[in-house]
Amino acid sequence: MEIWILVATIVVLVAVGLYRFFKARKIINTLSEEEFREGYRKAQLIDVREPKEFDGGHILGARNIPMSQLRTRLQELRKDKPVYLYCQSGARSTRAAMMLHKKGYSDLNQLEGGFKKWTGKIKAKKK
Repeated sequence: MEIWILVATIVVLVAVGLYRFFKARKIINTLSEEEFREGYRKAQLIDVREPKEFDGGHILGARNIPMSQLRTRLQELRKDKPVYLYCQSGARSTRAAMMLHKKGYSDLNQLEGGFKKWTGKIKAKKK
């Protein structure tokens, strides 16, 4: 009997994971670095990493609104302008986009591969 509970739990977890994956693909445009560069200057460029990560280096012109603060700082983002998100690898920016979508934001874009794949200009805080 216990094996069926385990199998059912695994099936539910896989189903939820697949649902989230396909929902995210519908609401977020994942852009190559080249596509991201073409549009981010006309958009709201948001780095959702934590401040220490941001200070260590970020895309020139990005604002730091960490994922942990996003819900309380929504008023800083406009719904009528595209939002370009990135984090270190893409997981947090996907979560951020899902949250923003629930709050009524529609033009949501993320950098494919995240900051670790970025080859463009960056800015870092001087120590």
